[in-house]
Amino acid sequence: MTAKVTISFSDQTIADARHMAERDGVSLSAWIDRAARERALREMFAAHAATVRRAGFDNEADALADESEYLQVGVELRRAAR
Repeated sequence: MTAKVTISFSDQTIADARHMAERDGVSLSAWIDRAARERALREMFAAHAATVRRAGFDNEADALADESEYLQVGVELRRAAR
């Protein structure tokens, strides 16, 4: 679904967006849509990452140890299957 909206940009912003849309071979509308979507995803990811950090689930050492243990289990299972 597509919604038509009226938005305002500074002259420089619209000139830059037009240039980039032309460079990418897409319409101005498509370029702005993609740019807005990318920004929204970055903001959502940043908010999620901040929540994970606040909750204390960002312990990289534990994650790496879990991965190592997982890989070792796979090695042992393959060894036992021989």
